[in-house]
Amino acid sequence: MRDARTFNRWLVVAGALIVQVSLGAVYIWSVFQTPLLGVFPGWSEAQVTLPAQIVIATFALAVIFGGQIQDRLGPRGVGTIGGVVLGTGLILAGLTGNFSEEEALFWLVGTYAVLGGIGIGMAYVCPIATCVKWFPDRRGLITGLAVAGFGAGAFFFAPLARALITGGSYQLFGIGLFPLPRAGIFGTFTVLGCIFLVTVVLGAQLLRNPPAGYCPPGWTPPAPAAGTVHAEFTPRQMLRTPVFWVLWVTYLAGSTAGLMIIMKAAPIWQSFSLATVAEIPVPHEHFVAVSSAAAMAVAVLAIFNAGGRILWGRVSDTFGRERTLMLMFILCGLLLLGLDWMRAYPLYLLGVSLIALCFGGYLALYPAVAADYFGTRNIGVNYGLLFTAYGAGGLLGPHLAASLMHDAGGIDYQVLDATDALATRLFQLGEYHTAFMVGGVICLAAAALMLAVRAPHAPLTDPARCSDMRPTGIQPVGQGSEPA
Repeated sequence: MRDARTFNRWLVVAGALIVQVSLGAVYIWSVFQTPLLGVFPGWSEAQVTLPAQIVIATFALAVIFGGQIQDRLGPRGVGTIGGVVLGTGLILAGLTGNFSEEEALFWLVGTYAVLGGIGIGMAYVCPIATCVKWFPDRRGLITGLAVAGFGAGAFFFAPLARALITGGSYQLFGIGLFPLPRAGIFGTFTVLGCIFLVTVVLGAQLLRNPPAGYCPPGWTPPAPAAGTVHAEFTPRQMLRTPVFWVLWVTYLAGSTAGLMIIMKAAPIWQSFSLATVAEIPVPHEHFVAVSSAAAMAVAVLAIFNAGGRILWGRVSDTFGRERTLMLMFILCGLLLLGLDWMRAYPLYLLGVSLIALCFGGYLALYPAVAADYFGTRNIGVNYGLLFTAYGAGGLLGPHLAASLMHDAGGIDYQVLDATDALATRLFQLGEYHTAFMVGGVICLAAAALMLAVRAPHAPLTDPARCSDMRPTGIQPVGQGSEPA
């Protein structure tokens, strides 16, 4: 590769952002839910939620696998494979309409959720690991940018998906920017698959590891503070510590509550809004306006999701990780307890956005806590194991929202069919009060659990290897040349 002294390392950041913003579209599932139920009216709320659950769980597991093989193949190769698998999964999901209702659900789970989740997980780990190696002098900033890109993806792709499904203009904050043809729900999967295949593969080409021992010009690694003893835990040693399991449970609580709202934000608002409509069936224009507002809520909360990853990281530098997490859990819990009363659109937007702000913070703080407590030498595998709590939350959160939803009756609405003629569909109104209550309680319980969190004692270490331990702020790039 080009000499590291002349290579512009910010190109790696550009590639990382392209990849992460594309992968962040995983959070737009709620935009698809109502159109899918219009095509498959026999699906229950739990069934239409299943792909959202599986894609998050598969993504979390694939992060562990992707982190292991990128050490051998390099970020460019693994990121490229991830982009191809993700794009292929969504393109194949575009064929879902060719199957019966029962077969279609299995096909959609296998393509969108399993293949898509594997692709996301493989590509997700590459930008973060690569940027950390190129920017040891700005590790916090660069890591925050990388994970913020993932959180922001829904801001761009939720309005795109909505416009492609129904036709009309691509809108941001109610402003129409350019017209788009109507692709329908399944055509939208195909279009997004093609976009992600191209963007993730192209972004991955900018990812490459620096040479062994790389340091930015003019930067000297800081010396460890006097008297500092830094412990490096192997995955097995980490799993034996009680604090790991406390962290895992609290991470599960935060992920469950956050994903409950993020993956259901659109149908929740549609239920809030359509419950007050007097004209039945709901006119096509009114339903499009409600759907656009729902997609805008998904887009806005994506910005807060992204911003939370930077904001809470900086707050934790001042107040400490544990106190900051406790504050986030309390805020998220109180918002969930009051969300059912936030039925005016500005209030709803504020409520779900602040929940997303807290959720983004969990994704930023738990990697830092893992490095603080268990060291950086095995951070890829160690955090991958902790990250399984996020995957479990992806299964549990949307499931709770669906299973605890009370059926509030159906309401007819008008849509344009394939021939541009008006057709009537049934929207199932939902009451999510119980789900909100459960989410709020588990967040407050997690805040209480944070009182028990303490840094673990250093593990028993082979004395012959003690000299190989390094302070948290210094992470070795490797002893030999790394694959690009």
